Amino acid sequence: MALKVTMLVSTCDITDCPTLYATNRDTLLVQGETPTDHGLQIPSHETLVEIPMDLIRKAIRDKLI
Repeated sequence: MALKVTMLVSTCDITDCPTLYATNRDTLLVQGETPTDHGLQIPSHETLVEIPMDLIRKAIRDKLI
């Protein structure tokens, strides 16, 4: 099944801001900054993304997730 992505909420109207997306796989995709100062051991097939808490609050408040 091909991945289909729907934008739920963003912190701005352009495409380079923290954004939360829903997929047809019942998952979420997150767009945000990639932190480098976390000190964690992350597997090579994974990554960390940092997003503002206000983005999650807005998605919950608007009943998007």
